[in-house]
Amino acid sequence: MKIYVASSWRNPFQSEVVTICRELGHVVYDFRNPAPGDNGFHWSEIDPNKDWKTWDTAEYLLALKHPVAQAGFDADFNAMKWADMMVLVSPCGRSAHLEMGWAVGAGKKTVYVLSAEDFEPELMVKMCYIVLPGIASFTDFLASQPPGT
Repeated sequence: MKIYVASSWRNPFQSEVVTICRELGHVVYDFRNPAPGDNGFHWSEIDPNKDWKTWDTAEYLLALKHPVAQAGFDADFNAMKWADMMVLVSPCGRSAHLEMGWAVGAGKKTVYVLSAEDFEPELMVKMCYIVLPGIASFTDFLASQPPGT
């Protein structure tokens, strides 16, 4: 199965989920390492002289139009369209949730993996195919999914 793993750069469990998917025979898009030698999109590439966290809205809107941002968006969005399954690994932020919402709307199989360390109830996760209480449950679920389905 082709899997897109959505999460946060700060999530320590994201790489573990990518590894589990690959060990179980699935092909995975990893936004942190989308291709050999590619360490993924970073806002700091757009303006290395200023901390992107201090941008105002005008600077942010301009950054969205930057070719580096467009290339990062294209890589991720094309991988979202390519994937059969979207796995959201919480905790994560707005981008991962936008990705999951798109996947639900696109009819993808969607898996929401909760984190016991940083858990907050959200009603709309009911849209997902399955919501799991942690990585061990995710591993069990994915082991039941043949790589070719």
